[in-house]
Amino acid sequence: MLIDDFDYKLPVDLIASVPLAERSSSRMLHLNRSIGAFEDREFSELPSILRRGDLLVLNNTRVFPARLVGKTDTGASIELLLEEEIAESTWTALAKPAKRLKPGRRIEFSEVLRGDVIERRDGGSVTIRFDKQTDLWDAFESYGRVPLPHYIKPNDGERPVDDHERYQTVFAKERGAIAAPTAGLHFTDNILAQLRDAGIQTVEITLHVGYGTFEPVRVEDLTEHRVRPERFEIPENAAEILNKARSEKRRIVTVGTTTTRALESGLNADGSFRPQRTRTSLTIVPGYKFRAVDALLTNFHLPKSSLLILVSTFGGHDLIMKAYEHAVRERYRFYSYGDCMFIE
Repeated sequence: MLIDDFDYKLPVDLIASVPLAERSSSRMLHLNRSIGAFEDREFSELPSILRRGDLLVLNNTRVFPARLVGKTDTGASIELLLEEEIAESTWTALAKPAKRLKPGRRIEFSEVLRGDVIERRDGGSVTIRFDKQTDLWDAFESYGRVPLPHYIKPNDGERPVDDHERYQTVFAKERGAIAAPTAGLHFTDNILAQLRDAGIQTVEITLHVGYGTFEPVRVEDLTEHRVRPERFEIPENAAEILNKARSEKRRIVTVGTTTTRALESGLNADGSFRPQRTRTSLTIVPGYKFRAVDALLTNFHLPKSSLLILVSTFGGHDLIMKAYEHAVRERYRFYSYGDCMFIE
């Protein structure tokens, strides 16, 4: 298929530029693949829609203040979006503008946070080595900014919530993401308690959302599309819980495309999960056969995006595109702070 097959018209006013005051008050479009139908529901109904015995898999990654603004030793302003620590005090980062950052260029972000460019990479990326005497995580927390998507309006003091907390899931623990796993943003402690009371088990894994999740698709033919690698972990206890659910033929329900990619990547050839901490470059396009995931909760994604391609592959292209047309007509809210879709 071609990337143009995943386009749709989205009015700008349907993009959720501010969050709802209450996380769980989102709307939810409920899709049934077996009959090719969908209906309008509320996210708060999820505990009654899921089946007793379902295993709900959550991504517990935590967004860190990965956006740094500084000046080079020539006085030029530079913005970095940190991607991944590849060695002690050494990170890859997307740079803006990257053309000013030749190897050896020094950048100062604060009185205590400085670094030197050691490599200029493809795609506007650089490798930077920070001064080792700095506690980097503390420095990022003090001088970095949470990298909110460009369509989210900055908090002007009159907003009902603080983005630095609202743009995290309530189960976020393992820092390392540069974007939130947005399907998880709808959950509250109360909803999680209702799920437990309804006999629905939850388990946490980690996939650190990187630039690969939201990087634009730059090819026409999807057979040529590749998603950048991202780090994920399936802990030992999670692998045991996942394997038990599979052996008992209970449904595995993923919260988000990131969780889906991690589980599909972590399933062995024999159909079992093993504890692992590694990277995945799995690219899901039409023709991919899902082996680990039975149902999926996800937000509404950008046109022509790798996330929409994944969701369409899971739900069926025609059904998903019809559902998106319906969501536009019914004025659902789109993207990170928007409404959601449950596909089973």
